[in-house]
Amino acid sequence: MAIATVAEAPLLRVLAVETGVRDMHLRLPFKFGAVVLTRCPQLFVRATVEVPGLGAATGFSAEMMVPRWFDKRPTRSHADNVRDLSSSLARAIDAYRGDAPATAFGLFERHYAALMREGDARGEAALSSAYGQAVLDRAVLDALCRAAGCSIAAGLRRNIVGLADTWLAPDLAGFDWPAWLATRRPAETIEARHTVGMLDVLSPEPDADPVALPVRLPDVVSRYGHRSFKIKLGGDPATDIDRLDAVLAVLDRIAPGHRFSLDGNEQYTGLGTLADLCARLRHLPRLAARADALLYIEQPLARDAAIDAPLSAVDAPAPLLLDEGDGTLDAFPRAVAQGWQGVSSKGCKGIYKALINRARCERSGDALFMSAEDLTCQAGLAVQQDLAIAALLGLTHCERNGHHYVDGFGPAPQAEAGRFAAAHPDLYRHAGGPVRLAIAGGRLQLGSVLAATGFAHAADPDFDHLQPLARAADLV
Repeated sequence: MAIATVAEAPLLRVLAVETGVRDMHLRLPFKFGAVVLTRCPQLFVRATVEVPGLGAATGFSAEMMVPRWFDKRPTRSHADNVRDLSSSLARAIDAYRGDAPATAFGLFERHYAALMREGDARGEAALSSAYGQAVLDRAVLDALCRAAGCSIAAGLRRNIVGLADTWLAPDLAGFDWPAWLATRRPAETIEARHTVGMLDVLSPEPDADPVALPVRLPDVVSRYGHRSFKIKLGGDPATDIDRLDAVLAVLDRIAPGHRFSLDGNEQYTGLGTLADLCARLRHLPRLAARADALLYIEQPLARDAAIDAPLSAVDAPAPLLLDEGDGTLDAFPRAVAQGWQGVSSKGCKGIYKALINRARCERSGDALFMSAEDLTCQAGLAVQQDLAIAALLGLTHCERNGHHYVDGFGPAPQAEAGRFAAAHPDLYRHAGGPVRLAIAGGRLQLGSVLAATGFAHAADPDFDHLQPLARAADLV
């Protein structure tokens, strides 16, 4: 198939959008930053688009609505956070539905600034304001690829979305989007990076059930064969170093040669405490013995400080990566000017932001890098689209922990889980019990996901068993 030019990218109209939520209960409490999460709504979106010459098609997306990640202000409750995400989606739907024809990227570009301004005027955090477009864009892209009869990988290689020079990223002026997208050849396997939370037990369970999902860190590694890890920090240098030393002692024994990242979740109060952490890291014997095992330090500073504070006074032993601070399309280049080198890709931040930031990294040579970070993606649609994005960006490992905190498909109907297992037998294991992700040797297989017509799935979620979006704030 010939590579499409931007001019050949099809125009589309969004005809209808439907939404629903699923009440997800965690089998284990998860602590990130100052928050312990036990329950969370999962959002589902179904969009119908019309493409001239190709007809109408329906696409899907799914994303968790995690409280106190998008917005960590203490004045905002969990329910407030979820209501902001719901409002963001409602505004995006109103903007897209029935709008004049545009390319998929053109639709995003046309409405991005106004939607972000409206969210800001309502007092929402930038990540919350961007959420609605991020989830809706994936459903629209799924429908577009289904109308065109192509996979997401083949569609992007043809620049089916119409990516081009945009005023949203003036630093990328002149970037050859069609040529770059034509090189996207995703690998059919990716390494799963396991997150070690601050509540995780570091000793094995003496009488662990060999069938049930593992709970303790040694049992997790024994089951899945992980070689890469992400270790959570709490914001106190001395306490964090003691915990890190204990975690590394276990990993050095059970996963020799492992690699790891550190995640501060905005818990470090300023450059002084961050510099203290970095000095202690440099003198930690287990790290000194394998300095290259530490990949990067993720978002130790609060998101505003990440943009405003120069890092020249911090002698970090590894590059710093922007995560929560990546709220707007210009956040990454602004942070780079302060000394940050990396940025995360997450489905909840948007596929177009991910592509733009990846292009920034590649244009820099080896100066900048991107990682795949998303702890909460659930089995089925959400995890498949997120993994496909990571693979299309050329990333070789991805934080993957949703399967650790929710057993399989959670409350989804068994028939839905069965359809996904049948459609993607390389990604799921179904041995008479719950359908679960199949991680072997620390890796996930993506062949069926990348080959699927549409955006990474050959089975659809069951909308008949979802609750109304209006109930989402009650599910936290």
